[in-house]
Amino acid sequence: MANATGNYFANDYESIEVLADRISEELECPITIEDASHRIIAYSKHEDEVDSVRIATIMARRVPEHVINSLWKSGAIPKLFETEEPVIIPRIEQVSLGERVAISVRKQNQVVGFIWAHPKKSFTDEKLMILQEAAKAVKNQLLQHQKKKKETEKSYQEFFWKLLTGHFSRLKEIEMINEHHHLQLKGPFAVIIFDFPQPINQSVERQTDYLVETTQQLPIVARTFDNTQLILLAKISEKDHVSSLETFIDSFISKINERQQIDGITVAVGAVANQPLHICRSYQEALFVLKIKNQFPKVTNSICCYEKLGVFQFIEDLAAVRKRTGFQNPVITKLMKYDRDHHSNMQETMFVFLQHDGNMNDAAKALHIHANTLAYRLKRISEIADINLKDANQKVTLYLDLLIEKLEETDL
Repeated sequence: MANATGNYFANDYESIEVLADRISEELECPITIEDASHRIIAYSKHEDEVDSVRIATIMARRVPEHVINSLWKSGAIPKLFETEEPVIIPRIEQVSLGERVAISVRKQNQVVGFIWAHPKKSFTDEKLMILQEAAKAVKNQLLQHQKKKKETEKSYQEFFWKLLTGHFSRLKEIEMINEHHHLQLKGPFAVIIFDFPQPINQSVERQTDYLVETTQQLPIVARTFDNTQLILLAKISEKDHVSSLETFIDSFISKINERQQIDGITVAVGAVANQPLHICRSYQEALFVLKIKNQFPKVTNSICCYEKLGVFQFIEDLAAVRKRTGFQNPVITKLMKYDRDHHSNMQETMFVFLQHDGNMNDAAKALHIHANTLAYRLKRISEIADINLKDANQKVTLYLDLLIEKLEETDL
């Protein structure tokens, strides 16, 4: 019952679990207390009439991702971030979620957690007021939880950077230090970099942290921010890891775009690291993918994994060989001269044709010309440059040299 001042939760409680039961008694329904990332901090004792979502949430100690997604789409979670008032959430049949009444717990304008109530009947104004009092009552416990969590994350940041930059030479040393941090360092892993178009400010960092915390598609072992980059260490499956990575990336980018209205993020993934000493290699490979995507944006637009870079994995080495020997492909020399003399673009035509593996329709579409026009140009290229376009060896060599040419242009 309320005391004389109308405060229903004025007493001190020995634990947040006891407070959860007290709130449940006043509201006459089951409740859960979550942190800002929808992880369960406490919940009231079970009652008979609870839905499958509440049971799954308590079992996993976090709200299932598909339920979070539905709550975003329905507008419930955005509203919880916007208002300090209780939010009534109608039943969502698609995810078997019964009616809820929820409220965000705040420290000034920052959301530090939520209380979710599972009412048996519609809340009266008094019950809504009690829920607001409950949000004030659990604030300090949630702030303590948040502080402890931030301290834990801060302490592992230096350790994570040492893993990324190859500081360690012995596995035993990593294992000893990790006894303090408790990161899940049994592989396989991959380093994922999300490169934002602008430096990541506190607001974007907080919202992106929320996405990382709530995703359940891939286990995220560690994360850090570096200027424009979000760097993740993800635990991956041994089978179909590229497919699972791409699914995670597509979903993550889609949510960032939908919820934060941020476009133009470039993603890069290093190759699989089977043990902690190889994490630094995966990080360097992810950085290399970013570099190549910056140098060849059109050609590599659909590529994000190092393993799918193909010839781009060693294009810089090939360029170094060409530079050392001073060799210049005579086909390119002839096409450049012809383009210069006739104000044409035969060299670019040849590059796009090879880039599309000789597919006439795809190449013509990319060049915005008719297939017959492309056929005529290719015939002229064969005559001008004395190249046999049915000879795979000549075509592969020319494609590599054209890539090297473009690489050198980006380095100017």
